[in-house]
Amino acid sequence: MRATGIGSFPGDTQRDYDEALAVVLGELTGDEGIGHVPEVPGRGAIAAMTGRTLGLIAELDADLQPGGWRLTGSSGATPLDQRRARSLLAQDLDALEERASGHTGSFKTQVAGPWTLAATVERPRGDKLLADHGARRELAQALAEAVADHVGDLRRRLPAAAELVVQLDEPALPAVMAGAVPTASGFGKHRTIHPPEASEALEWVLAAVRDAGAVPWVHCCAPDVPLALLRGAGAAGVMVDLALLDADGMDAAAEALEAGDTIALGVVPTSGALPSDKALVERVLRWLDVLGLDPEVVGGQLVVTPACGLAGSTAADARRATELVRSVARSLAG
Repeated sequence: MRATGIGSFPGDTQRDYDEALAVVLGELTGDEGIGHVPEVPGRGAIAAMTGRTLGLIAELDADLQPGGWRLTGSSGATPLDQRRARSLLAQDLDALEERASGHTGSFKTQVAGPWTLAATVERPRGDKLLADHGARRELAQALAEAVADHVGDLRRRLPAAAELVVQLDEPALPAVMAGAVPTASGFGKHRTIHPPEASEALEWVLAAVRDAGAVPWVHCCAPDVPLALLRGAGAAGVMVDLALLDADGMDAAAEALEAGDTIALGVVPTSGALPSDKALVERVLRWLDVLGLDPEVVGGQLVVTPACGLAGSTAADARRATELVRSVARSLAG
């Protein structure tokens, strides 16, 4: 049984990033922890999920508009905002390298997945990339190349890491597949993306992760997570919010565990009072009992996490939530 974080922490300064890194490296180490690159999106759009990932992509140019990120459609110099996103990520990774160069356990990085990017980034002439079949393909393929390069960069920075995990964040995937993403006008919805196309784009990126020598996971803290589709596309691990799993989702999670895949259970709430580690341990054990699974059999495939990112928490609660996932994993490992 291991513990990790989703990625994000509260704050709006570089000092907040440094403090988040100290929490991660202090709590999520050893056999029971999976360290990760912290994210502090309060520093602005260039530090948030979409901007951070666009900073990795060299094949497509994007800049910030009042409505968010938009591809420029040009092949000239990289736009200023994208260069700033790239520079900030490099600065964050420099700090990581300095503090964690001798890290020997598993380590995780997070990038936005192709469908969440397509649902949030605009085409040069407006509206989301989701509206354009060719643009969707181009984005997914560019992301696959960028992620492979990112894994190589992390491998150089963390040469002693036993295992690198890449987490694709796909909070928008269920809405994309349900045809629930609003158009730019707000009066309509983008067309449903059917499973074969949804799977294909994910396959390109997840295969690039695996070919680069890392382990591909997908995170989706939304209802109706398509676990079977994600596993079929090549995800070796799926990260979910336990509170949002319906009966079908629970069955799919049990199937994944029995097949030897990883399920990362979001059990520590990100708002309100934090429960005791004893209460959280009992919750996980009840869940396994309902599924008829033996903790000693599937424990090696289970990871304990917060329910979602911690950017909306206080610094004290974010630290406590990270301590809790480690404590719960240790107790469950027995």
